[in-house]
Amino acid sequence: MTHILIAEDEFDIRELLTELLESSGYQVTSAANGMEALKLHQTAAFDLIILDIMMPFFDGFEVAQQIRKSSQTPIIFLTALQDEENQVKGFDLGIDDYIAKPFSLRVLLRRIEAIIRRIQTNVEEELSFREITLFPASYNVLISGNAIILTLKEFQILHLLLEHPGRVLEREQLIQQLWGFEAFGDTRFLDTHIKNLRKKINVPYIQTVKGVGYKLEAHH
Repeated sequence: MTHILIAEDEFDIRELLTELLESSGYQVTSAANGMEALKLHQTAAFDLIILDIMMPFFDGFEVAQQIRKSSQTPIIFLTALQDEENQVKGFDLGIDDYIAKPFSLRVLLRRIEAIIRRIQTNVEEELSFREITLFPASYNVLISGNAIILTLKEFQILHLLLEHPGRVLEREQLIQQLWGFEAFGDTRFLDTHIKNLRKKINVPYIQTVKGVGYKLEAHH
C-alpha cells in the first residue's frame, strides 16, 4: 500500500487530508509540525510527502531541504503561499509539485495519482543483504524496513559493499573510487566513515580485513 506522510499544522486540514487519502486507499501518517515530520521521515519509509510551508518547528522549505539531503521521495507543497517566488524556491529545493490553498480535493487526488504512477513506472532497482536494503536512485536505505539517514560518502561506501558481498574491497580501491585520488598510505579518514556507517546501520556485517580493507559478510 502506498504510504503518504502529511505535514500540516492546521488540525482541520490535516484531518480532511487524512480522511480523503485513507478513503482513496492510501496509508497515511500525519505530523503537526516540521520537526515531527523530519522525525517520522527518519524512522519510516514513505512513497510521497505532502508539506505545508508555514509550520512551527521548521517550515516546509527547511523540511524539504533536509529530506533532499538523503532522499528523493516525491514532495508536494500544499500551501497558502501563492506567489511565484515561493513556488520557484520550492522547485529549486527539488519538490515535485506545488498546490496553492484553497485547493480542489479532486485535483489534489489526481496530482497524487500522477506522481504515484510515475513512481510505479520507474520502479528502481534495489540492493539488499540480510536486513539492509539500499535504493541507488533515490538514495534511500532501510534497515529491517526502517529508514536511516546516511551522508553521501557513507551511502556510496555501503553501495559498493552491497554490490560485492563477500568480496574484500581494498582501502586504496575504495578511496580511488569514491574520492578520485590516491591515499598515499593515509586511510584514516576512510576508517572514520566506516566507523560512522557501522554505528548507523547497527548490524554487524561490515567486516575489517586487517591490513587490506573491508567486506560485507554475515557472521556464521
